[in-house]
Amino acid sequence: MILPPGQVLEWYCNGIFPMAEHREGDIYLFNPERRGIFPLDGLKISNSLGKTIRSGKFEPRFNTAFPEVLRACADRDETWISDDISDTYIHLHEIGYAHSVEAWHSGTLAGGLYGVSIGGAFFGESMFHNISDASKVALYYLVERMRERRMSLLDTQYITPHLERLGAIEIPRTEYLIRLRKAIEQRVSFFP
Repeated sequence: MILPPGQVLEWYCNGIFPMAEHREGDIYLFNPERRGIFPLDGLKISNSLGKTIRSGKFEPRFNTAFPEVLRACADRDETWISDDISDTYIHLHEIGYAHSVEAWHSGTLAGGLYGVSIGGAFFGESMFHNISDASKVALYYLVERMRERRMSLLDTQYITPHLERLGAIEIPRTEYLIRLRKAIEQRVSFFP
């Protein structure tokens, strides 16, 4: 079942996001007290990751394999990406709101991430990698695209130790909602 796209977008505009309990579980709405975000000038690139990016080992692409990225993100033992969530985000992609950032290696999808964009906000949903550093490279190109487009808010929903090492921070919901309102009012577009 596809969730109504207008309703899903309204949730995002109000700081709410859906997640399934597990692969076959019910969908719940979340609006955490503390929110993970990436300051667009705060992405931490290690020397080794910088070297990988400069080497051209991975080719960045946008929106060329959205369903494949989503499936790869869901392909783990514990996942919140149910079939209904998948169907909903594929539909949001088809109507221009959900996007994938991909890292390709030798013609093969090596890693990536997907999320939803509204105005100057990008709501990161999930990421994966099959080759070391591929998801980090995709994140780097996401941030670069957002900076080029003058977007202002990269939402990670929750913060993890992995995201924190890359520069993500946590802010209170009240501050997040202020940033969110400003971001969604921006007249910018993530893609094309």
